[in-house]
Amino acid sequence: MNTPEQGLRPHRLGGAVYILPNLLTTGNLFFGFFSIIKSLNGEFGWAAGAIFLAAIFDVLDGRVARLTKGTSEFGVQYDSLCDCVSFGVAPAFLMYQFGLVNLGRMGWAACFVFMACGTLRLARFNVLSAIGKASGDFTGLPIPMAAIAVASFVSLMVDLEQRHVAEALSDWPRIQFLLTQEFRRTFLAWLSPALALLMVSNIIFKSHKVLKFKSVRPFQILVLFVMLISLLVYAPEVVGFCLIFFYVLSGPVAWAIGWTKLTDEDEIFAESSLDEEP
Repeated sequence: MNTPEQGLRPHRLGGAVYILPNLLTTGNLFFGFFSIIKSLNGEFGWAAGAIFLAAIFDVLDGRVARLTKGTSEFGVQYDSLCDCVSFGVAPAFLMYQFGLVNLGRMGWAACFVFMACGTLRLARFNVLSAIGKASGDFTGLPIPMAAIAVASFVSLMVDLEQRHVAEALSDWPRIQFLLTQEFRRTFLAWLSPALALLMVSNIIFKSHKVLKFKSVRPFQILVLFVMLISLLVYAPEVVGFCLIFFYVLSGPVAWAIGWTKLTDEDEIFAESSLDEEP
């Protein structure tokens, strides 16, 4: 039987139900840090792979928290800070070391814009979540997808170099140009600000949480996933690059065609209750 003192004692978060999601979030942070180290060491394949692993842990921590009902305000803030490192700082370092280092100030400025806009994207998402307007589709490109877009390009280039495709394509100078340092530099110099603008834009990007397959039968979905997995096993770098950039371009294309409209974000600058006088 509880005593009056026990009844007045505030409920404290604790136990494995709250620790497990935060441990997964820490895994996200670890692989983001690991990616930065590998980028500084010039091991770009490992750096790109670490960003993919960080994204997997980022998905798992949210799923586990919802399944175990172990969500907490601490977990929300911790996850956001870890995302800033893994999907903001880490891909910025990767882009700079992989292709933009020779551009000097322009190179690191492009990487800073990516990192800064990614941080702004996280801050906006946190505010929209706090006021209950972050459910459904995404406003702006999610920062994990922007980071994965960078990682997929680097993975593709590293894979092509390791397969000695440049030698095999010696008779195709236009195709061989895709494997040069100049192409890396040019592509990343445009990719970085483009992804940055998409992250802070009001363009709608579809969320997997709200996808509905009303006219598609479960067996057809299963067959589709089997085919997709087969393609990923056969050529993971090429297929992954195409899928990621298809998603990145889906938002602007849908808006340009008129399928979606820009969202309103005036609420994110509303006065906080913490700033009000008691």
